[in-house]
Amino acid sequence: MTRGSGSLRLRLLGATLATLALALAGAHGWLSGLFRDHVLRQFDVALEQQLDQLVARLEFDAQGQPVIDARGMSDPRWEKAYSGLYWQIEPLPRQEGRNPGVLRSRSLWDAELRVPDDLPADGAVHRHDGTGPRGEALRVLERSLQAPGAAAPRWRLIVAGDSREVAAAAERFTGVLAASLGALGVLLVLASLAQVALGLAPLGAMQAGLQRVRQGQAQRLQGRFPSEVQPLVDEFNGVLDRNAEVVERARAHAGNLAHALKTPLAILGQAARDAPPSEFSALVGDQVRVAERHMHWHLARARASAVRNVPGQRTPVGPVVASLLRTMDRLHADRHLDLGADEMPPDLAFAGAEEDLQEMVGNLLDNACRSARTAVAVRAERDGTRLRLSVDDDGPGIAPERRTEVLQRGVRLDETRVGSGLGLAIVVDLARLYGGDLALGTARAGGLSAQLLLPAAHDAPP
Repeated sequence: MTRGSGSLRLRLLGATLATLALALAGAHGWLSGLFRDHVLRQFDVALEQQLDQLVARLEFDAQGQPVIDARGMSDPRWEKAYSGLYWQIEPLPRQEGRNPGVLRSRSLWDAELRVPDDLPADGAVHRHDGTGPRGEALRVLERSLQAPGAAAPRWRLIVAGDSREVAAAAERFTGVLAASLGALGVLLVLASLAQVALGLAPLGAMQAGLQRVRQGQAQRLQGRFPSEVQPLVDEFNGVLDRNAEVVERARAHAGNLAHALKTPLAILGQAARDAPPSEFSALVGDQVRVAERHMHWHLARARASAVRNVPGQRTPVGPVVASLLRTMDRLHADRHLDLGADEMPPDLAFAGAEEDLQEMVGNLLDNACRSARTAVAVRAERDGTRLRLSVDDDGPGIAPERRTEVLQRGVRLDETRVGSGLGLAIVVDLARLYGGDLALGTARAGGLSAQLLLPAAHDAPP
């Protein structure tokens, strides 16, 4: 029998974890980008303020050349060599040469800023990423202005700042964000595990209930289940009820058939015995006995077949054995046999119908009492998942080569005894219907030891 493909728990966890991973990865990328853009905008705002300061300090002489009083620039980094904050003024269009920058901050020392050869409109601010005098990453803002006069030249004003701090801040934030989202992911995973465990807990309870039904500890699924699961439980209990109803109807039909046939067969048998001895009366008597044997055989099989797979069956062994010993003591009272049984624990039970256990043990006890000289002993124990029940007598026993023969239907070793020859055959058939068997051996007292193997019922629920 093949099992279901995959695990529902793994499916739910897999879908949840995949969604969480995608969501957290997306949140990490999105938030990191937002922070980087925010920091960069703030840096651009600060540089633009420096650019505005440069524009405010800019003057032109009579020839239209730019003049700046560096002492009016408020940030001391302008005066520190390679401080990371620079400004430069150069003509437009750019003039190739050794030092195209006409004016530049002291922080540039003898270096110059290189920007793309674009031609920004007057007053427009362009933003670029560039390289500083020491190869550091720079953020560059530029604006163009024209000196007074129609034919005056145009000038490019450039302000640049070291953008490594921006990158470092963004990197620090990305690391902290990754750690935070990782911790959040762990918490969400734990929450998902708890959610899946709680969500699937009713299925575990249902499985435990089904196991109790299968093991014979209950006849229905019991317990309170969520509204999503309760309809399934109700349907399953309905199937169990329907199955029990069908089995009970089959047992009733079998009993009715037995009662309907027993009376006519008893009348025919009595008439054959009362009639004067003749070939006809002997034939009628023989056929009545054959019909009785077949009726008893098939009714026993039909009853056992109907109930052997019914869930929730549990028959304690001790009371059944005790009742049968009392019956056999009365039935064979004239032989004065010593009938006894070992003490059996109350939880030792047969996973089947009580009538079938009585049928099997009763046949074994009746055969043992017929064969015994003085005593019959019964023992029962649990062997793993099986019930081992032994009926021993101190009679002549059966030769090993004939033990298989006597288990066949209609075979009797002693033809002088009254009987159908179906006792042991019925025991074998009923035991095998339950997945068990019957084995014949030698008892300690030298007689026959009949060992019946049957499925054992699990412990009763508390």
